[in-house]
Amino acid sequence: MEDAFLRQTPLVFPGQPGWYVVLALLLVLAPARADSPVPVVVTTAQQGPILRELNLHGTVTAERNARLSVATEGLVSAVNVDTGDQVQAGDLLLELDPELARLRRDAAQASAAQARIRRDDALRRLQEARVLLPQRSIAETAVRDLAAAQEEAGMFAQQAQAEAALQEALLERHSLRAPFAGVISTRLTDLGEWLAPGQPVFELVGLDGVRLDFAVPEDHLESLHPGVEVDFVTGAQPTARHRGRIESVVPVAEPGARTFLLRVQPDGEAARFLLPGMSVTALLQLATGRSGVTVPRDAILRHPDGRVVVWSVDEAAGGNAVALENVVETGLAFGGRIEISAGLAPGRRVVVRGNEALRPGQALSVTEAAP
Repeated sequence: MEDAFLRQTPLVFPGQPGWYVVLALLLVLAPARADSPVPVVVTTAQQGPILRELNLHGTVTAERNARLSVATEGLVSAVNVDTGDQVQAGDLLLELDPELARLRRDAAQASAAQARIRRDDALRRLQEARVLLPQRSIAETAVRDLAAAQEEAGMFAQQAQAEAALQEALLERHSLRAPFAGVISTRLTDLGEWLAPGQPVFELVGLDGVRLDFAVPEDHLESLHPGVEVDFVTGAQPTARHRGRIESVVPVAEPGARTFLLRVQPDGEAARFLLPGMSVTALLQLATGRSGVTVPRDAILRHPDGRVVVWSVDEAAGGNAVALENVVETGLAFGGRIEISAGLAPGRRVVVRGNEALRPGQALSVTEAAP
């Protein structure tokens, strides 16, 4: 109304008729504008458990991570995968030249066949001797010798058969297959290399199950136990918050660092995009065992002189909402809230928006914050 009035009123100056009328109107309208209610958003100071926040930095690890090696010696004749390739369980990864192993197997199978023939022949001669024994056509000592020879031939046949089976198994192990599905993270061999038993050739990392590993200071060990919820973000998506639960706390300290391994199992939704080697940051809220008054962080104003202030709504003056300054002492901060250890009672409505330039006793236009 004041602006409209000024646009319709001619510009006048002292010494001209009517200037004192304009000045009087301005003096009347100015206080009305200064005393108009200030719009603010408020919420309620809550009484509840006080928590302590713990930030941890860790790494995504695979539940299955294997250094694959060959079980027999041989010359590498084929390498079917490279670093970064994804494989399924049973896929052929590497082959050794099978020629020497095949020859050893054939020789062992031939020896086993000969041993079976000798065993069968010894058994036949023993059976014939036992038929002649009642007729006194052969000495009993000779029969016992034939029985011993048959038993020995049977043992030789068993040994030869085992050797043949061993050579067959070694021949099969000239082919290295993936024990589980995953990705080849490292390749450690190439064509033409002679491998010895147990020599690593690939590193295989499983992708079907991941977990988060953190190093936890020993001061917080007693507050952690399986089942506690953990919020975390990844380095690849620092703005996307995900949730998991503590799976286990390994009660073995890292020498020198005085830290323990905390293992977190991510929820199914989060686990789908996590890859081994990713960096993660976790936020844990640990119980302190005590209760107190808390307000949102936006309700706190810190002044250069060291005062910490929370503005609240005072309705004692005739039911009109006015600003009340509360000098408070703060405690722990957690979950977007701050503990008020002194200076504010629970249940008070505190200003969380529009509190930057309030004055004690200033009229307020109150809007409740969304839940």
